[in-house]
Amino acid sequence: MGSRGANVLLTRASRIKSKLQTVLEARILEVEDVSYQHAGHAAVKDSANETHFNVKVVSGKFDGQSLVKRHRMVYDALADELESGLHALSIVAKTPKEAGFS
Repeated sequence: MGSRGANVLLTRASRIKSKLQTVLEARILEVEDVSYQHAGHAAVKDSANETHFNVKVVSGKFDGQSLVKRHRMVYDALADELESGLHALSIVAKTPKEAGFS
């Protein structure tokens, strides 16, 4: 089984965390699956399984970037997840200074 096969076995939350850590080199990275809150939502087919996440990222890569650009960086890192069933993200994206790091 190649790395692609192994990747399928990981939860979406694990994949999200791995991809964001790799791209953003986060100092803090929290990924919370809140899909259960959206079961029965019109845009969600069948069950709401691994479709809605809250993400909190603190990264030096956000320095000098607008909030829109920070969110775009997160969405770009997760493009394949968004194409394969990830329905919604709630994003908190801060610089280390904004998060209280010196």
